[in-house]
Amino acid sequence: MENPYAATTDVPVAGLAVERRAAFITKTYLHLGGALIAFTGVEVWLYQSGLAERMYAAMAGRWLLVLGAFLVVGWIASRAAHSAKSLPVQYLALGGYIVAEALIFAPMIYMAGVTVGPGVIQSAALVSLIGFSGLTAIGMFTGKDFSFLRSFLMWGGVGALVLIVAGVLFGFHLGMFFSVAMVVFAGAAILYDTSNILRHYPEDRYVSASLSLFASVALLFWYVLRIFMSRSGD
Repeated sequence: MENPYAATTDVPVAGLAVERRAAFITKTYLHLGGALIAFTGVEVWLYQSGLAERMYAAMAGRWLLVLGAFLVVGWIASRAAHSAKSLPVQYLALGGYIVAEALIFAPMIYMAGVTVGPGVIQSAALVSLIGFSGLTAIGMFTGKDFSFLRSFLMWGGVGALVLIVAGVLFGFHLGMFFSVAMVVFAGAAILYDTSNILRHYPEDRYVSASLSLFASVALLFWYVLRIFMSRSGD
């Protein structure tokens, strides 16, 4: 009789016994929760140390470059999540991405807290977590394969980056419509990632799975916060 707990690192989680699938999901979301806590801790330290203020001053007038860096780092993180195999490399990729995202977010977090008020950050974070929870529940419990979203995410990401580069070169502003479109893009990424980690990730890649989900959560939070800041500035 086959041992349901025998090592099968090349078998996707969807093909494993229910107990092992549940263990993978639990580890993935525990690591995601830890990543969110670590990200928050780094942001608080950057804010309280005054580094966030200095970064905000340095980035004044260069927000499109920050947007571009955000998308590029997210793409690198997604590639790392798909390629990292050993557990130490997975943790290194996750830790590096948390720090990179905290540094990229710091100027906007500072601007939101000072020019609008800390309440806007909390509201955006709450909306992002509710949205993520709902979308990941759809991806997990419906059993639907959302791999068809891959082309949309690939070309949508390229299109967003082209718009950002064009904005830098020609000096036009990417307004509310762009932010709303990117929230939709982030939602599609959450559905795709949730489906993808269950159907294609082996059970020893739970850290990489949490990295993939964290990248999508960060993307959603970034543009939800931009929308809240725009509305608060009206």
